[in-house]
Amino acid sequence: MATFLYRLGRFSFRRRHVIALFWVALLALAGVGAAGAPAAGPTSFSIPGTEAQKAFDLLEERFPGASADGATGRVVFKAPAGEKMTDAENKAIVQKTVEELSGGSEVARVTDPYEGGGVSQDGTIAYTSVSYKVSGLELEESSRDALEGAAEDARDAGLTVEIGGDALQAVPHTGAAEVIGIGVAAVVLVITFGSLLAAGMPLLTAIIGVGIGVGTITALAGTLELDSTTPILATMIGLAVGIDYALFVVSRYRAELAEGREREEAAGRAAGTAGSAVVFAGLTVVIALVGLAVVNIPLLTKMGVAAAATVAIAVVIALTLVPALLGYAGRRVRPTGEKSGLLGGRSEKDGNERKPQRPNMGTRWASFVVRRPVAVLLLGVVGLGAAAVPAASLELGLPDDGSQPTSTTQRRAYDLMSEGFGPGFNGPLVVVVDAEGSDDPQAVFQRTSDDIKALDDVVAVAPAAPNKAGDTATITVVPESKPSSVATEDLVHGIRDAGRDITADTGADVLVTGATAMNIDVSQKLNDALVPYLILVVGLAFLLLIVVFRSILVPLKAALGFLLSVLAALGAVVAVFQWGWLSGLMNVEQTGPVMSMMPIFMVGVVFGLAMDYEVFLVTRMREAYVHGEQPSQAVVTGFRHGARVVTAAAVIMIAVFSGFIGSSESMVKMIGFGLAIAVLFDAFVVRMAIVPAVLALLGKKAWWLPKWLDRVLPNVDVEGEGLRTEDDRKDEDRALARA
Repeated sequence: MATFLYRLGRFSFRRRHVIALFWVALLALAGVGAAGAPAAGPTSFSIPGTEAQKAFDLLEERFPGASADGATGRVVFKAPAGEKMTDAENKAIVQKTVEELSGGSEVARVTDPYEGGGVSQDGTIAYTSVSYKVSGLELEESSRDALEGAAEDARDAGLTVEIGGDALQAVPHTGAAEVIGIGVAAVVLVITFGSLLAAGMPLLTAIIGVGIGVGTITALAGTLELDSTTPILATMIGLAVGIDYALFVVSRYRAELAEGREREEAAGRAAGTAGSAVVFAGLTVVIALVGLAVVNIPLLTKMGVAAAATVAIAVVIALTLVPALLGYAGRRVRPTGEKSGLLGGRSEKDGNERKPQRPNMGTRWASFVVRRPVAVLLLGVVGLGAAAVPAASLELGLPDDGSQPTSTTQRRAYDLMSEGFGPGFNGPLVVVVDAEGSDDPQAVFQRTSDDIKALDDVVAVAPAAPNKAGDTATITVVPESKPSSVATEDLVHGIRDAGRDITADTGADVLVTGATAMNIDVSQKLNDALVPYLILVVGLAFLLLIVVFRSILVPLKAALGFLLSVLAALGAVVAVFQWGWLSGLMNVEQTGPVMSMMPIFMVGVVFGLAMDYEVFLVTRMREAYVHGEQPSQAVVTGFRHGARVVTAAAVIMIAVFSGFIGSSESMVKMIGFGLAIAVLFDAFVVRMAIVPAVLALLGKKAWWLPKWLDRVLPNVDVEGEGLRTEDDRKDEDRALARA
């Protein structure tokens, strides 16, 4: 592989005009496609294999035209102090609002609070539900404007009015913090390279890669029914890895220049060595993201594949466009240790004599760890173990209006409903009774209602509403507890247990659906998929790393270290988003269960990103070891060449991910924080402390591989052994003799 990438790097350096034109054309094509693409249609959030989805599909079949998947809006009214919603004047305002809402072309039906039990017992709060023919993402702006306009008219008349439901669902935004993250990345790159030009290359190539990836995603969003958060997550991951991969190649190029190589040769060797590490690091990220398909949630699968495609683009750009840009830059990109004139560096014309350089920070740190491996290992493991403690209290759920900021009308509507009717009214359950095979459907409907009324945590059970054929009915159940509570989850399981008894006695199917039941089923499905996903992703990556490092213990250590950093990161997420620690700093207005997708998504993404540092740092150690250095000295050599770059890459990733904490979408905010803290733990504790400590303790055993396995495995030559010339070998022999 190293030889092929070496040739590719040299080709890209020589044919830079062709390579640059190709990527610019691809970026333009993606931009034109995104600009001309029709607006994305509705996103189908289906969860195959769950009871809630089965019930939803049954509703579509047995209640045609009911718009079961349509958007809903809930307009909640509160009377002024000392008044009631049943007062004639307030009642007239509400009825006028209902009349206004009924006139929309996309409106399926609007309930009257005074006829459907929509007034609270104390008479101070009332609500009307608006059902639409299309989903929230498909809803036209005119319908949203009409909904908000009707509510505003009622406010002007003197009532407190708020709007809940998904009718006001909007595409999330990330805010200015994302730009700040890129700014931090730029500063770190300038400090790392000591050159504005060299620092600009990783940023430029990463932006081009993300532009191509996100442009393509936008162009295909309507066709593939991609979620609105998919391009944001692709941007988050693509930007981080794109900068990192280009950083690795540019850094190795400058190191090759410092060893006296010609620029074209240096570009080829950078692509052959650092490029090999980039390929395998990218493969681990792609495996982790594509592996999300095992969860069998189409939305999550599409997000993973889209992000994986952006990562693949970043890898190819690092191997081709980066060498091409290095060709354009010429002598303006200087060898390692030289700064540009703009930053106070010396010109090559200032003289050939160089002052002897003192050991850099990476060398000093690695030397310390090699001398005190046990102490460093214990401190790192105990520290991450302490951070992981909150993960034992992890509670999973999906966000609802109750998790929205208090500044939003959705959250205020949620609170008004809780005040007037109880928290359970914000998440009613829909029980679907399929009595097609029963002799007496009406008796089955009645028994189901009676059995549900006998359960705990039930506030109200609406009469059964059968379809025209009379063989299927829906029963609306209002829990006493809020939608995301454990009590409501227990109620869903209780209804399903009662339904199994009814099925055994009558042959009718009793299914529970609705947004709350769907959230519960999603959480359970994600929990069930976590272990198989871990086995698949970690297992495949473990095999890949055996090929890269030609070792058993090094990949095993990499996987265990990753699990430790992920657990610590989950503990931090629980502490902030569930317990409320530092919630003000993170702008988390409402604590609650951690998003169901968070653990499995974090496992997938962080594993891939953690392997970036593992591959880049440890391949340098492996390279030194196979070239004749002792194991402990190889650790120090790896840090001397790689610690600065890995540190810069980690700081950049943390900055980029932290930028997404400012998102208006709670899922993006939580993922941004989780990934940032996970990179912090993994890069600076696991890879910078635990890894060298373990390798120092293992010595030569770290690189042990059974002879039979060594013969079977393909030789991918990540260390670039095939690129070494006879002069290189003589230089290394002399260096080892001096040592």
